[in-house]
Formats: sequence, structure tokens, C-alpha cells
Amino acid sequence: MARFYPISPLTAIHALICNRHMVIQLTKREVEGRYKGSIFGFAWALLNPLILLALYTFVFGYVFRARWGAGSNVYDSAEYAVILYAGLILHGFFAECLARAPGLIVGNPNFVKKIVFPLELLAWAHHGAAWFHFFMSWTVLVFFQLIVFGHVPLTVFLLPMVVLPCVLYAQGLMWGVSALTVYFRDLAQLIGLVVTCLLFASPVLYPLDSVPESFRGFLYLNPLTSSLEMFRSVMIWGRVPDVFELFCQILAGLGVFCGGLFIFQRSRSGFADVL
Repeated sequence: MARFYPISPLTAIHALICNRHMVIQLTKREVEGRYKGSIFGFAWALLNPLILLALYTFVFGYVFRARWGAGSNVYDSAEYAVILYAGLILHGFFAECLARAPGLIVGNPNFVKKIVFPLELLAWAHHGAAWFHFFMSWTVLVFFQLIVFGHVPLTVFLLPMVVLPCVLYAQGLMWGVSALTVYFRDLAQLIGLVVTCLLFASPVLYPLDSVPESFRGFLYLNPLTSSLEMFRSVMIWGRVPDVFELFCQILAGLGVFCGGLFIFQRSRSGFADVL
């Protein structure tokens, strides 16, 4: 007889709080595993974003001479690099969560078959690892922004609210994708393509205003679009995001969060049989 697991998001959050020490240990294991055996170790967490920032500044700023904006609001090469990098680190956070999702369950069969383990915590742990890399990249962004713009606006304190929808989207998708991959292994191949498409279907490399209005609505179907715009607004331009837009994004994020949890909990009773 199939066992039914609780699908309430409050139950999932309560399980996270109760097992927070386990999640922290799993997150540490995930982060340490990536740098284990390397000469520079955790220094790569800072070196990677620094190298990427230098690369994008050179290629887009000095080779392609790309500019951000139009008219009187045009930003030069160095400023363009900061704006571009701000979008890249948020996309990188979301992409890391999504790319790791297919292997959460199929890559940990021992947790499924041999021990009693709250499987939903695996997504939280990988989410925590993505947050670690986001914070390292964000630190580089703040440092470079101080050099280029000379300041970081006070609206930066609104960042937790601005990134909340992205966090909810990522967590819900991690649950849903990890569960469905157990039954449909082709998802593992498809997700890599989706992550790449998201980079070009989001205003990461270009301003949203440069997209024709007839196509702009399609970009807003992408969960990253609004988050990217609000992230840059509070991080770089010192503008308070539209409250109604933020509220709608949080509601949509909660929908994805609850939907992913529902798929995960309703399908997890068959994980052991399939694996």
C-alpha cells in the first residue's frame, strides 16, 4: 500500500527547522566535495567569479564595446560589466539549483533504499550550496561596484525580499524535477538545455527595454525576468521595486513551491521500487 507524505508547505518548513543541523552538514559536505583535492580549495569560490567578471568585462566591454541602456542613460564598459555580472550571479544561482535537481534522488539511492531519511532535505542542502556560491559572487559584485560606481545604494537591504520569489521558484522546481527524473530520466538531459535557454531568454546579457514590446510579454513568462529587473534596481540603481509586481512574483513563487512539494511527496513512495 502506497504511503502518503504530508504536502503542506508549513510541514516542509517545520521539517527544515527541526533538521537544520543535518541540512547544514549536508550543505557543508556538498560545498567541500566540489573543492576537495584542489590546490586552492575554497579560494576557487572567489576566484571563479573574479575570473568570470574579468572575462566578461574584457569581451563585452573592450572587444564588442557593448553598452547598457539608450539615450542619456548609457553605461560605459566598466559599468556595463557590473550590470551584466549582477544578472549573471542571480541566473547562476537559479541555474545551479536547476542543474543539480535531476541527480538529487537518482544520485543518492542509499538514502532512498537503505536508511530512513527525510528525502525532501536533499533539495534544501543543495539549495544551501547554491546560496554559498551566490554569496561569494555577490561579495565580488559589491567590491567591483564600489570601485566603478563609488557606492552601493541603501536599497540593497531590500535584497532578501527581491530574491525571495527566485528562491521559491528554485526550491519548488528542485523538488518537482528531482522527483520526475526518477521516472523520466530524459529530464536530466533536458534540464541542461533549459538552463542555457534561460540565459538568453532572460534580460541577463541585454536590457529589457531593448526587446520589442510585442515580444516583451513572453520574457515575463520566464520566472527570472522580474527577479533580475528588481535585483538590479535595488542593487545598482537604488530604486525601490514595484510592490504589486513583487507581491505577484511572491505569490507565483509560492505556487511553484507548493506544486513542486506536491509532486515530490505524492511520487516519493515509488522511488525505492524504480531505483
